Amino acid sequence: MSVTIGAIQGTLTMAAPLLLASLGETVLQRSGVVNVGLEGMILTGALAAVLGSQFTHSAIAGVGSAAIAGILVAVVFIVFAIRLAANQVVVGVVINLMALGITGTVSRAVFGNQHTFVTVTGLPHLIANQSILSILAIVAVPLVSYWIYHTRAGLELRAVGEQPSAAAASGADVLRIRSLAAMACGAMAGIAGACITVGDVPTFQENMSGGRGFIALAIVTSGRWNPYGCLAAALIFGAAEELEIQGQALGLHLPHDILLALPYVVTLVILAAGARSGKSPASLGLPYRKP
Repeated sequence: MSVTIGAIQGTLTMAAPLLLASLGETVLQRSGVVNVGLEGMILTGALAAVLGSQFTHSAIAGVGSAAIAGILVAVVFIVFAIRLAANQVVVGVVINLMALGITGTVSRAVFGNQHTFVTVTGLPHLIANQSILSILAIVAVPLVSYWIYHTRAGLELRAVGEQPSAAAASGADVLRIRSLAAMACGAMAGIAGACITVGDVPTFQENMSGGRGFIALAIVTSGRWNPYGCLAAALIFGAAEELEIQGQALGLHLPHDILLALPYVVTLVILAAGARSGKSPASLGLPYRKP
């Protein structure tokens, strides 16, 4: 029983950063913009959380630093992908590569070659051994859903993602709405990075985001651009990651290589299923230029 409870708790811990990042990406994609740079935002937020916690001795300050770092990366994305109408996928890929190089350089400069052994102040674990960020991720689902589907701002966001020219004709500022959505996405991706470090393992290692940004992109698609769908998909992915860790303890006598591949196999399967049954915003990925 204790192993099962531990697996459930681990699933929630693994799902939290994926859920936060996918909720932010859902908001952005609802505006018609694809952010492939999600991985870089998460990685930058993870390092910023550790640095903020290290220098202020406060994990809360670390979370704030992660959100700010995510927004700063989002500003770069906004300038090139939204304001200058560059290819959104290419800009996202460049951001991922830049984040990988910059975070590695900064972490070595601050922590030296022994940075993998440095620990900082982490967030306290509350209900069911979950940090406050894990609880925040769950609470954010109905809040984001209500905002998207039951507020005027959410209606404008969806209109911009479907028919930006028509939305602009009705008075909506398309570029402003998309920019704000990108900043929200960056903040939530940064907090997702903090979830990995100060919320779980209070240290930083190079490339410790481990592909979570790409999995979050798959969650958005398989969740059909709906916050509750993202919650369901994130829990499935979280369970797959936890099985990789506790597979043997749970009695799954499978080769270790299969357990390592399980989260990625689940990603492909659910992504394929979600892509076939979901309908993306009509203007997703298409740049908008003012007439």
